[in-house]
This record gives sequence, structure tokens and C-alpha cells, in this order.
Amino acid sequence: MTLDFATAELLAQMAEGGGKPLHESSVEEARALGAGLSEMNGPAPDMFRVEEHRLAVAGGEAPLRILTPLEQPAGVIVYYHGGGWVIGTIDESDTVARKLAERTSCSVVLVDYRLAPEHRYPVAVDDSYAALEWVGEHLAEIAGPGAPLFVAGDSAGGNLAAVTALRSRDRGGPAITAQILIYPVTDADFDRPSYTDPENQLLLTREAMAWFWDHYVPDAARRIEPDASPLRAADLSGLPPAVVLTAEYDVLRDEGEAYAERLREAGVPVNFQRYEGQTHGFFTLLMLHGSERGFQQIVKAVRAAIYERSRESARAAQ
Repeated sequence: MTLDFATAELLAQMAEGGGKPLHESSVEEARALGAGLSEMNGPAPDMFRVEEHRLAVAGGEAPLRILTPLEQPAGVIVYYHGGGWVIGTIDESDTVARKLAERTSCSVVLVDYRLAPEHRYPVAVDDSYAALEWVGEHLAEIAGPGAPLFVAGDSAGGNLAAVTALRSRDRGGPAITAQILIYPVTDADFDRPSYTDPENQLLLTREAMAWFWDHYVPDAARRIEPDASPLRAADLSGLPPAVVLTAEYDVLRDEGEAYAERLREAGVPVNFQRYEGQTHGFFTLLMLHGSERGFQQIVKAVRAAIYERSRESARAAQ
């Protein structure tokens, strides 16, 4: 399928702006670009309650924003934003998170994990897992005792969601109802076909991913660690069910789909969809039709998981 028309128009408009490629940019320039994209998402839905917390972590703090759409939320989604572990903030993810909260009836907890290169691997992972543990400890206050708990993220945030699910399994952490992985980074391998295909060098390129990894994990030998590349984990069994979205024209397509397949092979239920005609970033670019389709998949999956959880609780009470 050819690239979606609206996506092609957006990319053409960005090209007309004459900005330099991301991999030739400074960290400050890259962060400014990311902030500019988020401003295109329009007004955000109102929430019943918005709370700001500052989570103390080793060597600093990780701000959290809790977006609650209604008085009694149906569950809690811990959301990790994308941006190659280098760019992005909870303010820039606020509109997407509010829409996710509104559509799922769940509280969404945005995690402002510390960024590279100021804070290199594994700081983002440590902050992300600390946030998950904090939410697990405060689940009853946020959404009620025993509320379903989800981890979710896009791109590098999808990487962090996958890694926190692995850590939670291995460390006896909070029980996760499902992991939602939106075109996730799962492996530091720049030679997969989706990386080398010229048609995929669009909003995110092979060179840009190398730039991100160089800032996040400059020691290439450490990139194969499961906390950096979850696809390299020896055992994926016992993980929570996964919702995996990939984009046809995305350098990350192959590794996301490889992770979905490995989860299936390990006996983990997987709700997978490749979005034809879409490129990296389509989910968080709310003006694109592909974003709405992605939201529909996730909302249906979250609601189905909550419904099944309620049935299980009802059966246990009988």
C-alpha cells in the first residue's frame, strides 16, 4: 500500500520548513522539533482530576502526572512517552494521554523519566520501573482496590513499557493486566530490512535511530542487554498479554513484529496490527486518520481486558 495521503501531505509540509535532519541536529534542536509536532494536536479533553507528583528516585526525581477522566476510573494506564530516550516531555504527551484516558475511562499516569544524554541508560528504565512500583502501591487511591493496571508507550516509550513488564515479572512487581506497545523499539539492530528500506526513511530514519542510541547507550556492547533491547531477553514467557501496533513505513517495523512473534511463541496472547500506509509517529499525530484507527484498537483491547477482569472477579466471588 502507498503512504497515506494525509501523512504524505504532513511530511511535505515539514520538508518545506527546511529543517535539518534529526541526526544532524543538536539535542536542543531535536527537542524543539518534538515540541513543535506536539503543538499540532489541538485542544485536549477536560479531565475530572489532574494531579502532579514528584517521585523521588536514585539521584533525582521523576515527575508524574495523573489524568483521571471521571470520578471512578475503570483502571490505570502507566504511559511512557516516545522520543528516542532523548526528547519528549509529559507536557508534550498530555493531549494524547488525555484522549486515551477519555476513551478508555482509565486514569493515565504520565511518567517524565529522565532523558539522555544527561542521564544515560539505564536511568530511563530505572525511573520507569520506579513509577510503575509507585502506581502499584497507590492503585487503590487512583482507581480503587484491584483496579486493572496497564503499561503503555510509543516508540522508545514502547521499549520502556516492554522492559518494565519484564522487570515486573522478574522482580515480583505489580501485576500488569496488559502491555500496550506502539511501534516499540525492541532491538539495537540497524540492519533489519525495515531499517535499510529507502521508502521507510521518513519521520524517523536509520540515521536518527543510530543518533538516539548513541546518546542513550553509547557503549554498543550494552545495547544487547534485555533492559535496552527486550527482544534479546532469553525468556518472554509469563509476561502480560500484549497489544502491539506497527507501521508499514517505519524503520522500527521489523523489530516490533519480531517481538510480537516471540511473545506468541512464548505463549503470551498478542493483539497485533500492522497499519498499512502509515509511518512512525502516526499514533501520537492526532490529526492523522491512522491515529484514530490505532486508538480504536487500543481502546477495544483495554475495555475487553477490563471486562474479562471483572468477570474473573465475579466468578471468584461466587
